[in-house]
Amino acid sequence: MKSILFFGNSLTAGYGLQPSEAFPALIQKKIDSLNLPYKVINAGLSGETSAGGKSRIDWLLKQPVDVLVLELGANDGLRGIPPPSTKDNLQAIIDKVKAKYPEVKIVLAGMEIPPSMGGSYAAQFRVVFRQLAEKNNLAFIPFLLEGVAGERSLNQGDGVHPTAKGQEILAKNTWEVLKDVL
Repeated sequence: MKSILFFGNSLTAGYGLQPSEAFPALIQKKIDSLNLPYKVINAGLSGETSAGGKSRIDWLLKQPVDVLVLELGANDGLRGIPPPSTKDNLQAIIDKVKAKYPEVKIVLAGMEIPPSMGGSYAAQFRVVFRQLAEKNNLAFIPFLLEGVAGERSLNQGDGVHPTAKGQEILAKNTWEVLKDVL
């Protein structure tokens, strides 16, 4: 049995929902239905930033990791953290994982932020993920929240966190890339 570590923030954790409704759990159901030898580990932590993830990843690497789905950065964007800092932190996470498990396969979940954060900032933020994916030759989900962001019926009352239906779309967006990795 191989492991898939979903390392992220409240989107991965399934904030406001049952753990079984979070997209990593939905991916596990898909894997099970296909009889694939993978076990999903949900290491989503609400409020996590890329800096927090950088300090937390070592603890998670005490267990074997065959596939990493890296979903961090959204909180950096919402807090206005400079995109180069986010990029450096995500690169450090990638480097730590590859150093510990050289054969690991990594899927990077891209993120975008609302234009209300400023057009220039939003543009700088968006390219961080593509640059990291290209530099590190990672499987890449261009925008995890594609089809969910800004859709009132697919988000909880806060307008930020997906509903169970929204999480189903996140699972679909992830599976489109992850299936080829597995």
